[in-house]
Amino acid sequence: MSIKDKVVVITGASSGIGRATAKLLATKGANVVLGARREDRLKDLVAEIGSKAVYQVTDVTQRAQVHELLQLALTRFGHIDVLYNNAGTMPQGNLSDREYDKWQMMLNVNIMGVLNGIGEILPIMQRQRDGLIITTDSVAGHVVYPASAVYNGTKYAVRAIMKGLRQEEKQNGIRSTIISPGAVRTELVNTIGNATIEANIKQLMDSDGDRMLSLDPEDIANAVLFAIDQPKHVAISEVMVRPTGQEV
Repeated sequence: MSIKDKVVVITGASSGIGRATAKLLATKGANVVLGARREDRLKDLVAEIGSKAVYQVTDVTQRAQVHELLQLALTRFGHIDVLYNNAGTMPQGNLSDREYDKWQMMLNVNIMGVLNGIGEILPIMQRQRDGLIITTDSVAGHVVYPASAVYNGTKYAVRAIMKGLRQEEKQNGIRSTIISPGAVRTELVNTIGNATIEANIKQLMDSDGDRMLSLDPEDIANAVLFAIDQPKHVAISEVMVRPTGQEV
C-alpha cells in the first residue's frame, strides 16, 4: 500500500475522528504526528500506537503552535506527506441568541484553524513539489438547517477555501481533499452548548440499534485512508459520508 512510511500530521488528534485516523494509519505503516490541546489524551494515544507516533500539544488557533507541530514532523521524519486539518467545534443555537463569544470561537477554530494549517504547510509542500492537504468539513457545509447558521457558515467557508486551494496549488503537485461526514458518534456533540439541542441529537444518535443514524469515527478514518492511499496523479477532491438513515 502507498500509505506505508508516509508522514501524516493530524490536528484534533486526541479523540474521535482524529484518534481513529491516527490508529488506522499507523496500522498501515504510516508515521503519525499528532496535535491537540489535551496532552494526557495525546500521551495515551502515542503509548497505544508506539514508535510510529509522536505528539505536540497544539491549539490550531495559535499559528505558532501549528508551526511547531509541523517542525516536529520535519525534525523527526524529514518531510511531510499529508496534513489532516481535523480540529473543530460545533456550538448550536439560533442567531437571536446572540452568542457572540461562541460565534467567534467557531470562526477561530473552524476557519482560522484550517487556514493556519494551510498557511504553515504550503511552503513546505511547495519545496517538496508534493503533498496532500485534507480537511474535515461536514454535511453542514452542504445544507443549512435551523439553530446552526454560524456552524453551517464555517463549514461552507472551509469548502470554499479547500476548493480555492486545489485550483491554486495543483501545478505544484499539491492535492487537496474535503471529507464531509454526517452524524458521527464523537465528543464533538459535547461542544453544542445548548442543552436541548444536545439532548435531542444524542437521543437521535443513540435511538437506533441498527446504527443506521450515526457513524463511528472509524468510518471516517477509512475515508481518509482512501484519499491518502492513491497514486500522485489521483486527487480525491471530496468525499461525503452519511449514515444510511440520515435525513439531511
